[in-house]
Amino acid sequence: MGAISEMNRDQESLTGNIAGRQGVLTSTTISPTPRRLWLLLVVALLLTLGGGLLAAYVQTAGGTVEVRDVRWVGTNGTMMSGLLYVPSGVTNKNPAPGIVAIPGYINSRETQDGFAIEFARRGYVVLAADQTGHGYSDPPAFANGFGGPDALAYLRSLDIVDKNNIGLEGHSMGGWAVLIAANVYSDSYRSIVLEGSSTGTFGAPAGTSSFPRNLGLVFSKYDEFSQLMWNSPTAQGIVNSPKLQAVFGISDTIQVGRLYGSIADGTARKLYQPAVTHPGDHISTEAIGDAIEWMQATLQGGKPIPPSDQIWYWKEIGTLIALIGAVLFLFPMGALLLQVPFFASLRQSPNDGTGAGMSGVGWWVGALLMLAIPGLTLFPFEHLAGDHLTPNALWPQSITNAVMVWAVGNALITLVLFLIWHFASSRSRGATWADYGLTWRGIGLDWRRIGKSCLLAIALGVGFYTLLVISDFAFKTDFRFWVVAVKVPSPLQFRIFLSYLIPFIIYFLVVAMALHGQMRGSGAKSGRPSLARAMFVNVVLMIGGIVLLLLYQYIPLLLGGTLGNPAEPLWSIIAYQFVALLAIAALVSTYFFYKTGHIYVGAFLNALLITQIIVAGTATHYPL
Repeated sequence: MGAISEMNRDQESLTGNIAGRQGVLTSTTISPTPRRLWLLLVVALLLTLGGGLLAAYVQTAGGTVEVRDVRWVGTNGTMMSGLLYVPSGVTNKNPAPGIVAIPGYINSRETQDGFAIEFARRGYVVLAADQTGHGYSDPPAFANGFGGPDALAYLRSLDIVDKNNIGLEGHSMGGWAVLIAANVYSDSYRSIVLEGSSTGTFGAPAGTSSFPRNLGLVFSKYDEFSQLMWNSPTAQGIVNSPKLQAVFGISDTIQVGRLYGSIADGTARKLYQPAVTHPGDHISTEAIGDAIEWMQATLQGGKPIPPSDQIWYWKEIGTLIALIGAVLFLFPMGALLLQVPFFASLRQSPNDGTGAGMSGVGWWVGALLMLAIPGLTLFPFEHLAGDHLTPNALWPQSITNAVMVWAVGNALITLVLFLIWHFASSRSRGATWADYGLTWRGIGLDWRRIGKSCLLAIALGVGFYTLLVISDFAFKTDFRFWVVAVKVPSPLQFRIFLSYLIPFIIYFLVVAMALHGQMRGSGAKSGRPSLARAMFVNVVLMIGGIVLLLLYQYIPLLLGGTLGNPAEPLWSIIAYQFVALLAIAALVSTYFFYKTGHIYVGAFLNALLITQIIVAGTATHYPL
């Protein structure tokens, strides 16, 4: 029966039975027509292509700036990575001012795009460099002055750069990198902009009234790291920080926007405070404009384009459109592949699950638990990983280690609660493992179909990353918005991804079982809600707890105080990415559960995509 079913070309029938390998499965999935699926696929591809074209056009300032992907050998043979922005007309006979731009911790070179695009538009050669252990620069992270000295040395080696006219710009830890570069090569730069950063922190040299030379400090009003950076509980309070006053060479309250010292003497100082958060610097026209203003005031040459004249945000919109298109691609492509004879045996509607799924008050209790557990466990599990799981050859990334511990911990908690509910309540109402999408009714575990589910997930993952590779090759852009970035993995990052994959597969399998078994709810006739309603509800269940945690953290901060838990600025920022990635995971999991009746395709695909996104988007701490 199974062989006949798989070879049957009439798999597009809206009703009937799908023959199983050892039994017969009833109730097939009603799918959109192939024409509609092809149309949706074309829309997804056009969004990806159109977003990439827009991003490339803006990134090159309409073709007036060349963007080069560069590599160079740094200290101790470390291979470094960066994007080099070269304005048209700049040659070895017509060198231009240069700027090194370095992003912060667990960010890559593209995070500095807003700054790099605007600097390059104004005639500066810009090197947006990956820190060591970040992006495509060799690990470990934190080595060689975070890569700052190597970036400055490389920029100075280019004959198209005016070596007497170089600026440094760094965000957060990238600020420490350029400070170390300024200290190592003290006569090799004219001015520096620190965005959300500080002197004398985490290995960066201490600041004085004369070091660093011509300092512009952009420290936002709601920066989460004010205590770490300037020993001030609030960002707005740094104007009275003795540490910062020492850098400004005064003992009074620092006035925002006032020029202190002398640009000609190299002692100039100015504090800017845009009304954003620490990561908000990257998407703030005010913060980027402040950096432009300082470079124009302290470097010679370039084009006199006003700081308010900015275009970078269209690049951000372009890469967001491309990201949306790439995610959308997964759904019609998956549905079309399910109509291919090889995968057709996976097509099945979810069991009605008469005895499965919570309802009434029980459902709301389950929903509250699903909302509460992720947010309540994020900080404790992050500390648990930090205390007991040192980066090593198998798991070399501290941030990914913490996310893994959180994921596995949440999976264990969810599984225990699920089993208690199943054996205490659901089983007595006739629910089986097939109702949860784990097994096939009348068959049990069908390893052949589970294997095909894995192959389908791999095929979709390859398709997704093929689009990304095309975008990287054709446009030198990736898929991203703000701090959520999807990058082409390096060979080393792919190896690291494989080492983390199994724990994340376990997490997504358990969460899918809870979402589509325990929390499925009920529909009017089918025993399940509509696909659209289920996708919406499951997104809320997946991200709601993290959103509540962020509200708890940020409402006090935005009201002029501190974070709800002031000790967790980094993981509050990392939580932004949880919201985006878990929302995508909920959509993928729900869609493929409705198309296949089982949790495997969605769980495997989520693990493949999200594990890779996390690994390629963070820092590698172990020296592999």
